Amino acid sequence: MQIKPILASLRWHKAGTTLIALQIALTLAVVCNALFIVQQRVTRLLRPSGVEESSLLVIQNQWAGKPTAQQIPALLAADLDTLRHVPGVVDAFSSNSYPLSSTSGWSMGVRYTMDQKTPTTPSAIYFADQNALSTMGLKLVAGRNFRQYEITDLDARATLAPPVIIITQALAEKLFPDGQAVGKRICIGNAAPSTIIGIVERLQTFSGSFANGWVERSTLVPYRLLYGISIYVIRARPGQLDDVARAAPAALFAANRMRSIDAKTGVQTFAQIRAAAYKTDSGVAVLMGVICVLLLAVTAAGIVGLTSFWVSQRRRQIGIRRALGASRTDILNYFLTENLLISLGGVFVGTLLAIGMNMLLVSQFEMARLSFIYVIVGVVLLLLLGQAAVLTPALRASRLSPVEATRPV
Repeated sequence: MQIKPILASLRWHKAGTTLIALQIALTLAVVCNALFIVQQRVTRLLRPSGVEESSLLVIQNQWAGKPTAQQIPALLAADLDTLRHVPGVVDAFSSNSYPLSSTSGWSMGVRYTMDQKTPTTPSAIYFADQNALSTMGLKLVAGRNFRQYEITDLDARATLAPPVIIITQALAEKLFPDGQAVGKRICIGNAAPSTIIGIVERLQTFSGSFANGWVERSTLVPYRLLYGISIYVIRARPGQLDDVARAAPAALFAANRMRSIDAKTGVQTFAQIRAAAYKTDSGVAVLMGVICVLLLAVTAAGIVGLTSFWVSQRRRQIGIRRALGASRTDILNYFLTENLLISLGGVFVGTLLAIGMNMLLVSQFEMARLSFIYVIVGVVLLLLLGQAAVLTPALRASRLSPVEATRPV
Protein backbone atom coordinates (compact mmCIF):
# COMPACT_ATOMS: atom_id res chain seq x y z
CA MET A 1 0.00 0.00 0.00
CA GLN A 2 1.36 3.40 -1.08
CA ILE A 3 1.18 5.88 1.81
CA LYS A 4 1.95 8.93 -0.32
CA PRO A 5 -1.33 8.94 -2.29
CA ILE A 6 -3.26 8.50 0.96
CA LEU A 7 -1.50 11.49 2.55
CA ALA A 8 -2.20 13.56 -0.55
CA SER A 9 -5.88 12.63 -0.33
CA LEU A 10 -6.00 13.58 3.36
CA ARG A 11 -4.46 16.97 2.60
CA TRP A 12 -7.23 17.46 0.04
CA HIS A 13 -9.85 16.73 2.75
CA LYS A 14 -8.30 18.79 5.53
CA ALA A 15 -11.52 19.79 7.28
CA GLY A 16 -12.95 16.30 7.70
CA THR A 17 -9.57 14.81 8.58
CA THR A 18 -8.90 17.45 11.24
CA LEU A 19 -12.35 17.12 12.81
CA ILE A 20 -12.12 13.34 13.15
CA ALA A 21 -8.55 13.52 14.48
CA LEU A 22 -9.57 16.12 17.09
CA GLN A 23 -12.60 14.05 18.04
CA ILE A 24 -10.37 11.03 18.59
CA ALA A 25 -7.93 13.16 20.60
CA LEU A 26 -10.64 14.58 22.85
CA THR A 27 -12.22 11.16 23.32
CA LEU A 28 -8.88 9.64 24.30
CA ALA A 29 -8.14 12.40 26.81
CA VAL A 30 -11.55 12.16 28.48
CA VAL A 31 -11.81 8.36 28.38
CA CYS A 32 -8.36 7.82 29.93
CA ASN A 33 -9.06 10.13 32.84
CA ALA A 34 -12.64 8.90 33.22
CA LEU A 35 -11.55 5.26 33.36
CA PHE A 36 -8.88 6.20 35.89
CA ILE A 37 -11.53 7.88 38.05
CA VAL A 38 -13.81 4.85 37.69
CA GLN A 39 -10.99 2.53 38.79
CA GLN A 40 -10.30 4.68 41.86
CA ARG A 41 -13.98 4.80 42.81
CA VAL A 42 -14.50 1.07 42.29
CA THR A 43 -11.43 0.37 44.44
CA ARG A 44 -13.01 2.45 47.21
CA LEU A 45 -16.32 0.63 46.78
CA LEU A 46 -14.66 -2.78 47.16
CA ARG A 47 -12.33 -2.07 50.06
CA PRO A 48 -13.22 -4.25 53.06
CA SER A 49 -14.46 -2.73 56.30
CA GLY A 50 -12.99 -5.49 58.47
CA VAL A 51 -16.34 -6.38 60.08
CA GLU A 52 -18.87 -9.13 59.36
CA GLU A 53 -21.12 -6.88 57.30
CA SER A 54 -23.60 -9.58 56.34
CA SER A 55 -24.55 -10.16 59.99
CA LEU A 56 -24.32 -6.69 61.54
CA LEU A 57 -26.99 -4.19 62.46
CA VAL A 58 -26.68 -0.69 63.95
CA ILE A 59 -29.34 0.99 66.07
CA GLN A 60 -29.02 4.67 66.95
CA ASN A 61 -30.98 5.38 70.13
CA GLN A 62 -31.72 8.75 71.69
CA TRP A 63 -32.92 8.90 75.26
CA ALA A 64 -35.92 11.05 76.20
CA GLY A 65 -35.88 13.24 79.29
CA LYS A 66 -32.11 13.92 79.21
CA PRO A 67 -30.86 11.27 81.63
CA THR A 68 -27.87 12.17 83.78
CA ALA A 69 -24.42 10.60 83.48
CA GLN A 70 -25.21 8.61 86.63
CA GLN A 71 -28.36 7.13 85.07
CA ILE A 72 -26.93 6.20 81.64
CA PRO A 73 -24.78 3.18 82.72
CA ALA A 74 -27.87 1.38 84.03
CA LEU A 75 -29.83 2.29 80.89
CA LEU A 76 -27.05 0.97 78.64
CA ALA A 77 -26.73 -2.24 80.63
CA ALA A 78 -30.50 -2.82 80.49
CA ASP A 79 -30.60 -2.20 76.73
CA LEU A 80 -27.69 -4.53 75.99
CA ASP A 81 -29.27 -7.24 78.12
CA THR A 82 -32.54 -6.76 76.23
CA LEU A 83 -30.81 -6.94 72.84
CA ARG A 84 -28.85 -10.08 73.72
CA HIS A 85 -32.13 -11.84 74.56
CA VAL A 86 -33.74 -11.00 71.20
CA PRO A 87 -34.13 -14.23 69.17
CA GLY A 88 -31.41 -14.44 66.53
CA VAL A 89 -28.96 -12.07 68.26
CA VAL A 90 -25.45 -13.41 68.86
CA ASP A 91 -24.03 -10.44 70.77
CA ALA A 92 -24.16 -6.64 71.05
CA PHE A 93 -22.20 -3.72 72.48
CA SER A 94 -22.54 0.06 72.67
CA SER A 95 -20.17 2.47 70.97
CA ASN A 96 -19.71 6.07 69.93
CA SER A 97 -19.55 5.20 66.23
CA TYR A 98 -19.05 2.44 63.68
CA PRO A 99 -17.07 1.84 60.45
CA LEU A 100 -18.29 3.67 57.31
CA SER A 101 -20.34 6.06 59.41
CA SER A 102 -21.18 9.31 57.65
CA THR A 103 -23.03 10.95 60.56
CA SER A 104 -20.92 10.28 63.64
CA GLY A 105 -17.33 9.58 64.48
CA TRP A 106 -14.37 10.56 66.59
CA SER A 107 -10.83 10.93 65.32
CA MET A 108 -7.69 12.04 67.12
CA GLY A 109 -4.04 12.45 66.38
CA VAL A 110 -1.65 9.73 67.57
CA ARG A 111 1.71 10.67 69.05
CA TYR A 112 4.64 8.73 70.44
CA THR A 113 5.03 11.11 73.38
CA MET A 114 2.97 13.83 75.04
CA ASP A 115 5.43 16.56 74.07
CA GLN A 116 5.38 15.64 70.37
CA LYS A 117 3.90 18.69 68.66
CA THR A 118 2.69 17.19 65.38
CA PRO A 119 0.72 13.91 65.43
CA THR A 120 2.28 11.02 63.55
CA THR A 121 -1.10 10.08 62.06
CA PRO A 122 -4.82 10.54 62.68
CA SER A 123 -6.84 7.58 63.92
CA ALA A 124 -10.53 6.79 64.18
CA ILE A 125 -11.62 6.21 67.78
CA TYR A 126 -14.16 3.50 68.57
CA PHE A 127 -15.50 2.86 72.06
CA ALA A 128 -15.56 -0.88 72.78
CA ASP A 129 -15.93 -3.48 75.49
CA GLN A 130 -14.92 -7.13 75.82
CA ASN A 131 -17.75 -8.10 73.42
CA ALA A 132 -16.84 -5.71 70.60
CA LEU A 133 -14.38 -7.95 68.75
CA SER A 134 -16.70 -10.96 68.67
CA THR A 135 -19.72 -8.81 67.79
CA MET A 136 -18.06 -7.15 64.80
CA GLY A 137 -16.14 -10.28 63.78
CA LEU A 138 -12.73 -8.62 64.09
CA LYS A 139 -9.68 -10.85 63.76
CA LEU A 140 -7.14 -10.46 66.57
CA VAL A 141 -3.70 -11.00 65.00
CA ALA A 142 -1.57 -10.15 68.04
CA GLY A 143 -1.97 -9.55 71.75
CA ARG A 144 -5.26 -9.93 73.60
CA ASN A 145 -8.79 -8.60 73.91
CA PHE A 146 -10.08 -6.19 76.55
CA ARG A 147 -11.02 -7.70 79.91
CA GLN A 148 -14.26 -6.79 81.65
CA TYR A 149 -12.57 -4.94 84.53
CA GLU A 150 -10.78 -2.67 82.01
CA ILE A 151 -14.05 -1.24 80.65
CA THR A 152 -14.96 2.09 82.29
CA ASP A 153 -17.54 4.83 81.80
CA LEU A 154 -16.60 8.11 80.11
CA ASP A 155 -18.58 11.32 79.98
CA ALA A 156 -18.68 12.97 76.57
CA ARG A 157 -16.90 16.04 77.99
CA ALA A 158 -14.17 14.11 79.78
CA THR A 159 -10.61 13.69 78.50
CA LEU A 160 -9.97 10.54 76.51
CA ALA A 161 -7.07 8.85 78.32
CA PRO A 162 -7.40 5.05 78.05
CA PRO A 163 -4.78 3.03 79.97
CA VAL A 164 -4.95 0.23 77.37
CA ILE A 165 -5.97 0.20 73.69
CA ILE A 166 -6.34 -2.12 70.72
CA ILE A 167 -5.22 -0.83 67.31
CA THR A 168 -5.45 -2.01 63.72
CA GLN A 169 -2.59 -3.60 61.85
CA ALA A 170 -2.44 -0.60 59.49
CA LEU A 171 -1.94 1.77 62.42
CA ALA A 172 0.61 -0.56 63.99
CA GLU A 173 2.61 -0.70 60.75
CA LYS A 174 2.54 3.10 60.50
CA LEU A 175 3.74 3.62 64.07
CA PHE A 176 6.07 0.64 64.41
CA PRO A 177 7.37 -0.57 61.03
CA ASP A 178 9.50 -3.20 62.78
CA GLY A 179 6.32 -5.10 63.64
CA GLN A 180 6.70 -4.91 67.45
CA ALA A 181 3.67 -2.86 68.50
CA VAL A 182 2.13 -4.93 71.32
CA GLY A 183 3.31 -3.59 74.67
CA LYS A 184 4.41 -0.24 73.23
CA ARG A 185 2.94 3.01 74.53
CA ILE A 186 1.44 5.79 72.42
CA CYS A 187 -0.56 8.94 73.15
CA ILE A 188 -4.11 9.43 71.90
CA GLY A 189 -4.53 13.17 71.42
CA ASN A 190 -2.82 15.07 74.25
CA ALA A 191 -3.51 12.42 76.89
CA ALA A 192 -1.07 10.33 78.87
CA PRO A 193 0.40 7.28 77.09
CA SER A 194 -1.77 4.20 76.50
CA THR A 195 -0.41 0.66 76.28
CA ILE A 196 -1.18 -1.34 73.12
CA ILE A 197 -2.51 -4.72 74.27
CA GLY A 198 -3.82 -6.07 70.97
CA ILE A 199 -3.85 -5.68 67.19
CA VAL A 200 -6.81 -6.48 64.92
CA GLU A 201 -6.31 -7.24 61.25
CA ARG A 202 -8.59 -4.54 59.84
CA LEU A 203 -11.17 -1.98 60.95
CA GLN A 204 -12.08 0.76 58.52
CA THR A 205 -12.58 4.38 59.53
CA PHE A 206 -15.45 6.67 58.53
CA SER A 207 -16.74 7.45 55.07
CA GLY A 208 -15.61 10.65 53.40
CA SER A 209 -12.54 11.68 51.43
CA PHE A 210 -10.95 13.32 54.50
CA ALA A 211 -10.07 9.84 55.85
CA ASN A 212 -8.65 8.39 52.62
CA GLY A 213 -5.06 8.73 53.78
CA TRP A 214 -5.66 6.74 56.98
CA VAL A 215 -8.63 4.59 56.01
CA GLU A 216 -7.67 1.58 58.18
CA ARG A 217 -5.89 3.33 61.07
CA SER A 218 -8.37 2.78 63.87
CA THR A 219 -8.14 2.55 67.65
CA LEU A 220 -10.43 0.71 70.06
CA VAL A 221 -10.68 2.24 73.53
CA PRO A 222 -12.23 0.44 76.57
CA TYR A 223 -15.04 2.88 77.31
CA ARG A 224 -18.82 3.12 77.55
CA LEU A 225 -19.94 6.56 76.40
CA LEU A 226 -22.21 8.39 78.87
CA TYR A 227 -24.28 10.46 76.48
CA GLY A 228 -27.91 11.00 75.57
CA ILE A 229 -27.41 9.26 72.22
CA SER A 230 -26.23 5.65 72.19
CA ILE A 231 -25.22 3.46 69.28
CA TYR A 232 -25.77 -0.28 69.51
CA VAL A 233 -23.88 -2.62 67.21
CA ILE A 234 -25.66 -5.98 67.01
CA ARG A 235 -24.58 -9.25 65.43
CA ALA A 236 -27.31 -11.58 64.18
CA ARG A 237 -27.17 -15.26 63.41
CA PRO A 238 -26.71 -16.14 59.73
CA GLY A 239 -29.93 -15.64 57.80
CA GLN A 240 -31.72 -13.85 60.65
CA LEU A 241 -30.56 -10.26 60.15
CA ASP A 242 -33.89 -8.99 58.77
CA ASP A 243 -35.82 -10.63 61.61
CA VAL A 244 -33.49 -9.07 64.18
CA ALA A 245 -33.80 -5.66 62.48
CA ARG A 246 -37.53 -5.79 63.09
CA ALA A 247 -37.48 -7.39 66.54
CA ALA A 248 -34.65 -5.45 68.21
CA PRO A 249 -36.24 -1.95 68.14
CA ALA A 250 -39.55 -3.41 69.29
CA ALA A 251 -37.81 -5.13 72.20
CA LEU A 252 -36.08 -1.88 73.21
CA PHE A 253 -39.35 0.05 73.21
CA ALA A 254 -41.03 -2.72 75.16
CA ALA A 255 -38.30 -2.52 77.80
CA ASN A 256 -38.28 1.29 78.02
CA ARG A 257 -40.42 3.65 75.94
CA MET A 258 -38.46 6.75 77.00
CA ARG A 259 -36.42 6.79 73.81
CA SER A 260 -36.45 7.82 70.16
CA ILE A 261 -35.25 5.73 67.20
CA ASP A 262 -35.47 7.45 63.81
CA ALA A 263 -37.81 5.60 61.46
CA LYS A 264 -35.48 5.99 58.45
CA THR A 265 -31.92 5.94 59.75
CA GLY A 266 -32.32 4.66 63.31
CA VAL A 267 -32.02 1.00 62.30
CA GLN A 268 -29.55 0.15 59.53
CA THR A 269 -27.94 -3.02 58.27
CA PHE A 270 -24.32 -2.75 57.17
CA ALA A 271 -25.43 -3.25 53.57
CA GLN A 272 -27.43 -0.03 53.89
CA ILE A 273 -24.54 1.70 55.68
CA ARG A 274 -22.11 0.73 52.92
CA ALA A 275 -24.54 1.87 50.21
CA ALA A 276 -24.97 5.25 51.90
CA ALA A 277 -21.23 5.66 52.55
CA TYR A 278 -20.30 5.01 48.94
CA LYS A 279 -23.33 6.52 47.23
CA THR A 280 -21.27 9.34 45.74
CA ASP A 281 -18.48 7.01 44.58
CA SER A 282 -21.01 4.68 42.96
CA GLY A 283 -22.75 7.58 41.23
CA VAL A 284 -19.46 9.03 39.92
CA ALA A 285 -18.34 5.61 38.63
CA VAL A 286 -21.63 5.10 36.77
CA LEU A 287 -21.57 8.64 35.37
CA MET A 288 -17.97 8.32 34.15
CA GLY A 289 -18.78 4.96 32.60
CA VAL A 290 -21.76 6.39 30.73
CA ILE A 291 -19.67 9.32 29.50
CA CYS A 292 -17.02 6.91 28.19
CA VAL A 293 -19.59 4.80 26.33
CA LEU A 294 -21.26 7.88 24.79
CA LEU A 295 -17.97 9.41 23.69
CA LEU A 296 -16.79 6.17 22.11
CA ALA A 297 -20.14 5.74 20.36
CA VAL A 298 -20.08 9.32 19.01
CA THR A 299 -16.49 8.90 17.84
CA ALA A 300 -17.29 5.62 16.08
CA ALA A 301 -20.35 7.19 14.44
CA GLY A 302 -18.23 10.11 13.25
CA ILE A 303 -15.68 7.79 11.66
CA VAL A 304 -18.44 5.75 9.97
CA GLY A 305 -20.14 8.88 8.70
CA LEU A 306 -16.97 10.47 7.33
CA THR A 307 -15.79 7.27 5.64
CA SER A 308 -19.23 6.66 4.12
CA PHE A 309 -19.21 10.21 2.76
CA TRP A 310 -15.76 9.74 1.27
CA VAL A 311 -16.78 6.44 -0.32
CA SER A 312 -19.75 8.12 -2.00
CA GLN A 313 -17.47 10.93 -3.20
CA ARG A 314 -14.87 8.52 -4.56
CA ARG A 315 -17.08 6.06 -6.39
CA ARG A 316 -15.58 6.99 -9.77
CA GLN A 317 -11.99 6.78 -8.45
CA ILE A 318 -12.76 3.38 -6.91
CA GLY A 319 -14.20 2.19 -10.23
CA ILE A 320 -11.15 3.39 -12.15
CA ARG A 321 -8.81 1.63 -9.70
CA ARG A 322 -10.82 -1.57 -9.98
CA ALA A 323 -10.72 -1.32 -13.79
CA LEU A 324 -6.95 -0.91 -13.66
CA GLY A 325 -6.58 -4.15 -11.69
CA ALA A 326 -7.00 -3.17 -8.00
CA SER A 327 -8.54 -6.00 -5.99
CA ARG A 328 -11.20 -5.74 -3.32
CA THR A 329 -8.48 -6.23 -0.73
CA ASP A 330 -6.57 -3.25 -2.15
CA ILE A 331 -9.62 -0.98 -1.80
CA LEU A 332 -10.32 -2.27 1.72
CA ASN A 333 -6.71 -1.75 2.80
CA TYR A 334 -6.75 1.76 1.36
CA PHE A 335 -9.58 2.94 3.58
CA LEU A 336 -8.27 1.04 6.63
CA THR A 337 -4.83 2.60 6.20
CA GLU A 338 -6.30 6.04 5.66
CA ASN A 339 -8.33 5.79 8.85
CA LEU A 340 -5.34 4.38 10.75
CA LEU A 341 -3.25 7.42 9.83
CA ILE A 342 -6.00 9.77 11.00
CA SER A 343 -6.38 7.80 14.24
CA LEU A 344 -2.63 7.83 14.89
CA GLY A 345 -2.59 11.60 14.59
CA GLY A 346 -5.58 11.82 16.89
CA VAL A 347 -4.17 9.54 19.60
CA PHE A 348 -0.86 11.41 19.55
CA VAL A 349 -2.61 14.69 20.30
CA GLY A 350 -4.97 12.87 22.69
CA THR A 351 -2.08 11.48 24.73
CA LEU A 352 -0.79 15.00 25.34
CA LEU A 353 -4.31 16.18 26.20
CA ALA A 354 -4.86 13.23 28.60
CA ILE A 355 -1.65 14.00 30.51
CA GLY A 356 -2.42 17.72 30.60
CA MET A 357 -5.98 17.09 31.81
CA ASN A 358 -4.72 14.83 34.58
CA MET A 359 -2.16 17.42 35.68
CA LEU A 360 -5.01 19.93 35.97
CA LEU A 361 -7.11 17.49 38.02
CA VAL A 362 -4.15 16.74 40.28
CA SER A 363 -3.52 20.41 40.96
CA GLN A 364 -7.16 21.42 41.43
CA PHE A 365 -8.80 18.34 43.01
CA GLU A 366 -5.87 16.48 44.64
CA MET A 367 -6.37 13.42 42.45
CA ALA A 368 -3.70 10.78 41.93
CA ARG A 369 -1.45 10.97 38.89
CA LEU A 370 -2.69 9.11 35.84
CA SER A 371 -0.91 5.82 35.26
CA PHE A 372 0.49 5.59 31.73
CA ILE A 373 -1.11 2.16 31.47
CA TYR A 374 -4.49 3.88 31.08
CA VAL A 375 -3.11 5.97 28.21
CA ILE A 376 -1.77 2.86 26.47
CA VAL A 377 -5.09 1.03 26.93
CA GLY A 378 -6.95 4.10 25.66
CA VAL A 379 -4.73 4.37 22.58
CA VAL A 380 -5.21 0.70 21.72
CA LEU A 381 -8.96 0.97 22.33
CA LEU A 382 -9.34 4.03 20.08
CA LEU A 383 -7.26 2.50 17.29
CA LEU A 384 -9.27 -0.72 17.38
CA LEU A 385 -12.52 1.22 17.57
CA GLY A 386 -11.49 3.33 14.57
CA GLN A 387 -10.64 0.29 12.47
CA ALA A 388 -13.85 -1.45 13.47
CA ALA A 389 -15.91 1.65 12.66
CA VAL A 390 -14.38 2.09 9.21
CA LEU A 391 -14.69 -1.59 8.32
CA THR A 392 -18.34 -1.53 7.17
CA PRO A 393 -18.08 1.42 4.72
CA ALA A 394 -14.68 0.13 3.56
CA LEU A 395 -16.14 -3.29 2.79
CA ARG A 396 -19.01 -1.61 0.94
CA ALA A 397 -16.49 0.31 -1.12
CA SER A 398 -14.45 -2.82 -1.90
CA ARG A 399 -17.57 -4.58 -3.24
CA LEU A 400 -18.25 -1.91 -5.85
CA SER A 401 -17.75 -3.27 -9.36
CA PRO A 402 -15.94 -1.10 -11.93
CA VAL A 403 -19.12 -0.70 -14.00
CA GLU A 404 -21.29 0.26 -11.03
CA ALA A 405 -18.70 2.64 -9.59
CA THR A 406 -18.23 4.57 -12.85
CA ARG A 407 -21.93 4.72 -13.70
CA PRO A 408 -23.29 8.30 -13.59
CA VAL A 409 -25.53 8.96 -10.58
